[in-house]
Amino acid sequence: MFISDVVKNLLIINVLMYLGTQLMGEPNVTLTNDLINGNVTDFSAWGRYMLAVFYPSSEFFKPYQVVTYMFMHGNLSHIFFNMFALYMFGSPVEMAWGPKKFLFFYFFTGFGALVLQMAVQYIEFQQGAPGWVANVPMLGASGAVFGILAAYGMQFPNSIIQLIIPPVRMKAKYFVIIYAAIEVGLGLSPFQPGVAHFAHVGGALFGVLLILYWRNRGERLY
Repeated sequence: MFISDVVKNLLIINVLMYLGTQLMGEPNVTLTNDLINGNVTDFSAWGRYMLAVFYPSSEFFKPYQVVTYMFMHGNLSHIFFNMFALYMFGSPVEMAWGPKKFLFFYFFTGFGALVLQMAVQYIEFQQGAPGWVANVPMLGASGAVFGILAAYGMQFPNSIIQLIIPPVRMKAKYFVIIYAAIEVGLGLSPFQPGVAHFAHVGGALFGVLLILYWRNRGERLY
């Protein structure tokens, strides 16, 4: 399968970031003993997670994290599935739009993912969530990748996607809608509490809104 230039470079950067940040070490922080009890005072204790993003009120938040978090991944399966999805769906979208528009879209949806996740956390704080939650880092390209997935569903709505689990075929537009609905459901449920599901939803939502804005302006998307 042909890999477009921006997608290829994003794949390379993400893999190099993952390998390079391993040299920074794993975080020397535990949820129960350190975060909840407020024992973490040294930023360097976070190791490679210093490049993840923290809630803005956290003492560990740094402005650069708004960008670097998109290139951070927690483990091999995390980066594998994100990069596989970027590889599968990114190139057709980039070839349709061109590299500049695609790259802008990628960062825009990555930022949108952060905005929605932080908005949800703000609501949780207003409803009484403990303060230490602000010091739980978020990382991953998932938000931007979900934006690309939404773009693929809108750009090629009737293309057929072959799923592995379950082994069914469906049109891209239905796949995106179902996947987004599942993410909303998981975000509202107590399952998988360590996954930022609303960041995934935010990436897709901001992607859809940007595409609708471009279409309304009559911009070329093919």
